[in-house]
Amino acid sequence: MNLPVRTEGLTKRYGGLTAVRNLDLTVRAGEVYGFLGPNGAGKTTTLRMLLGLIRPSAGTVRLLGRTPGAGRLTGVGALIEGPAFYPYLSGRDNLRVLARYAGVGADRVAAVLDLVDLADRAGDRYAGYSLGMKQRLGVAAALLKDPRLLILDEPTNGLDPAGMADMRTLIRRLGAAGSTVLVSSHLLGEVEQVCDRVGVIARGELVAEGSVDELRGAAGLRVLADPPEQAVARARELVGADRVRVVDGGLELTIAPERAAWLNAELVGAGLAVRELRPRERDLEQIFFDLVERGTADVA
Repeated sequence: MNLPVRTEGLTKRYGGLTAVRNLDLTVRAGEVYGFLGPNGAGKTTTLRMLLGLIRPSAGTVRLLGRTPGAGRLTGVGALIEGPAFYPYLSGRDNLRVLARYAGVGADRVAAVLDLVDLADRAGDRYAGYSLGMKQRLGVAAALLKDPRLLILDEPTNGLDPAGMADMRTLIRRLGAAGSTVLVSSHLLGEVEQVCDRVGVIARGELVAEGSVDELRGAAGLRVLADPPEQAVARARELVGADRVRVVDGGLELTIAPERAAWLNAELVGAGLAVRELRPRERDLEQIFFDLVERGTADVA
């Protein structure tokens, strides 16, 4: 399989501190991959190793089939820890400076300004840009060479709600156009809304990887019925004891939500008063904190 990003056993140590530990990461072609973790989890350190900005202590990195640092890294655009531009040049002139350095034509400058919705403000000085505009100009710079892989480090960091919405729209647009995007974030809502797959990192270790639906777990039903003890017993008879859990005074059944009508009829037929019956969806925020807690416990 042609993987734009692949790491095996990737590790970075700073003296006695292990910032990233045995990280096996895969990003598939054409997907928006969310690299999710709390601040200090090792996200930026990992991205810096991917780009060859720092050397791993152990393990391997392959980016678009090549090892970072072994010759010029082409086909990759990146925005790490915020953009840096000349404050008294316009947004357009800043991009022109970068384009000349990168050997990119002026037509590409106009194209990326359109892509990030900055064409109307391209003639304004960078110093007068809002934080959201500065972030979008940073993404435009990363897109100048029309990269096959785009790496964005906390692109919504510090943005107001409108700026965050604009950045989400931009990332979705890039993904829909066929770009491979690796975006790191500590914000669950951002990752959930824009990413095809998610990797969760805690204390430098990857503790889970999969689609948002896979992280949520199997679908099921939430049931409240009286008397509770009889409801538990009957539910276990119907679907099996291993598919029934008692949670917060109710039942959680791991069965297809489409079987709700059948389950309701069976419980009522057994003389139970069903007070609530609805699809069960695990809360992504709680899953995230559970994963982070587990990762912290494993490392400690």
